[in-house]
Amino acid sequence: MSQINDFDPNSVGVKGTLFGLPYTTENAQIVVIPIPWDVTVSYNAGAAQGPKAILEASTQIDYEVPGIPNAWKLGVAMAEIPEVWESLGRSLRVKSEIYIEWLEAGSDEALKDEMDERLAQINAECTQLMRYVEQETEYWRQQGKMTILLGGDHSTPLGHMLACAKEGEFGILQIDAHADLRKAYEGFDYSHASIMFNALQSSKINKLVQVGVRDYCEEEKNYIDASDKRVVTFFDQDIKEAQYKGKTWSEQCTEIIKELPDKVYISFDIDGLDPKLCPNTGTPVPGGLELDQVNYLIKEVVKSGRKIVGADLTEVSPGIDEWDANVGARALYRLTSLIGVSQNML
Repeated sequence: MSQINDFDPNSVGVKGTLFGLPYTTENAQIVVIPIPWDVTVSYNAGAAQGPKAILEASTQIDYEVPGIPNAWKLGVAMAEIPEVWESLGRSLRVKSEIYIEWLEAGSDEALKDEMDERLAQINAECTQLMRYVEQETEYWRQQGKMTILLGGDHSTPLGHMLACAKEGEFGILQIDAHADLRKAYEGFDYSHASIMFNALQSSKINKLVQVGVRDYCEEEKNYIDASDKRVVTFFDQDIKEAQYKGKTWSEQCTEIIKELPDKVYISFDIDGLDPKLCPNTGTPVPGGLELDQVNYLIKEVVKSGRKIVGADLTEVSPGIDEWDANVGARALYRLTSLIGVSQNML
């Protein structure tokens, strides 16, 4: 406690801690669960290094948040990065790349048995990871902590979502370039492109509101259209065209928020942003949102009286410098602050 009382938010942060803050998982109110995993990524790998890169970049953050006095006092800490899963993920990534190359080359029938065996192993380990995440989430939440999942690719939050769903119904606000509604994309049961399809198998997740989607297939569009508004998508093109015609972002946020239930889980895939902010993410797509737009939307969700019950930040993939990680760290800091307000922690 003395370390917290003696902490100077205007000076140098604590080395090795999230945001350089003087908190541990024992005295923090929010625990960030890092999952270094990108086994099923279909384009560029690297998101497995996201948690470590964000942790290292986060000490450069200044703590003032407009409208949230003393935001740093909320108390946020990151759990240990699980080295066992990181190591397993690296080895499985090599196997998945061979499998994906086989698919893209036309699925040579002579190699089918070998590739089916490879796929079965990957699916089995991804299932175990999902269960690990679910158990880890339950552990921290049973300690009275709010949790945020930090990926890794966008497959990683499923166990986190399912653990949160055990506490009651909620809707997901998804910030993303992709709809992620494919069933077992490329044969991977827990593909990063299947996260929302998988999440919606839970009856406790009663709504999905997607914002910024601009890369999707016919199967996903049909899923949205047939969902009877359980899935509502604000496509990036529609957002931009409305702005060109004079509709403000504030007005559009009001429309988005009207679709959300009282309890909201935020799933923030960094590729929902303009790729100038995240050029090294696994599947970058032209277009997208500014970080300030996302922060404003989440702030308006909180101001509406809705309660944020959990969140994730995924697909931050560091390149040769810290740019992506710096953006990711700032997105995470603002997200934690707004969750703190939503949960009356500040």
